[in-house]
Amino acid sequence: MFNLYTPTRVLFGAGQLNNLHKLDMPGKKAAVVISNGKSGLSFLPRLKEQMKLCGVETVIFDKVESNPLKSTVEAGAAFIRENSCDFVIALGGGSVMDAAKVMALLAPNSGDLWDYVFGGTGKGLIGKNPALPMVAITTTAGTGSEVDPYGVITKPETNEKIGVGGYKCMFPAIAVVDPELMISVPPQFTAFQGWDALSHSMEGYISAAGNIMSDMYALTAIENISRNLATAVKDGNNLEAREKIAFGNTLSGYVMVVGGVTSQHSLEHAMSAYHQDLPHGAGLVMLSKAYFSHFINQQICNDRFVKMAQIMGAADAKEPMDFINVIGKLQDDCGIANVKMSDYGIKPNEFETLAKNAKDTMGGLFSCDRCELSIDDCITIYKNSYK
Repeated sequence: MFNLYTPTRVLFGAGQLNNLHKLDMPGKKAAVVISNGKSGLSFLPRLKEQMKLCGVETVIFDKVESNPLKSTVEAGAAFIRENSCDFVIALGGGSVMDAAKVMALLAPNSGDLWDYVFGGTGKGLIGKNPALPMVAITTTAGTGSEVDPYGVITKPETNEKIGVGGYKCMFPAIAVVDPELMISVPPQFTAFQGWDALSHSMEGYISAAGNIMSDMYALTAIENISRNLATAVKDGNNLEAREKIAFGNTLSGYVMVVGGVTSQHSLEHAMSAYHQDLPHGAGLVMLSKAYFSHFINQQICNDRFVKMAQIMGAADAKEPMDFINVIGKLQDDCGIANVKMSDYGIKPNEFETLAKNAKDTMGGLFSCDRCELSIDDCITIYKNSYK
């Protein structure tokens, strides 16, 4: 049994940004959202030319940080209102797409962003007006945000990093997945972003919310990402590897739409809620071995761990722990095996706080686990991940 709704029109493949003007845009004036760094900036002239061919006027909001903040999203929503924009274009990675989606939700509605947040200290209100339409142009392969209706936003005052949205109106109307835009991503971030995409599908495959449709997406994504990530890390100009990772990334977005990820994402969101500079993918790398080992030790869906190991290249895998060996080797091959919590200022005395934060702010993902994860279990996973 599954419930599949994926309304986004996807332009996939090398050079597809150049074809954006051939589609009907959802408005006449767009707020283009980019990061406060270099991500997306070099492609801005090409996007403007595409919009000029469509007869669309553009204005630029260039303040989105990694792990986007509530204050930034609220400023972006105000910018959209002040400039009378009727749709939003995200040009960047997962943080930019997440922020842009939530800006598009907030812009036509009044009040504080946390009024519309479910979970944590959010008030759980429904906006009176639908989100503005959005076009997502991804410059990274990491989050699948170009095809899902969620945006993850941080409220630093309360150390909450939480998914916002889930409404039909928050699916991007159009997504451009052009691996040519990903060639300039540095090796380490290629690895971190790829691991995030891989984690969506690995979690999705062992999730209690999984089904035959999400399994199809997840296994195909796992195969494409795991067998090409190290190549892209070592040679960022390898367009074939970039394309296969981008394909797996978009499929991983569909996994979250038709299935669901598990509590590993909640545990990591707590880490980066308290440590803003921690890349989400890096946090997932840190947690991966201890997290998945916990479920293996509980004898949870052993066959699924064996299947993932086989899909990732260990054709003779027979035991669930073979999966841990496979992900360890992939981390080695990508040069990220030694990423440390301590490198980002995370200390063991925080583990109980992080565990409680994960449960309080994104407790819904714990319901997707095939066995219950207690606070003590979470603390143990953090301890076993620490170095």
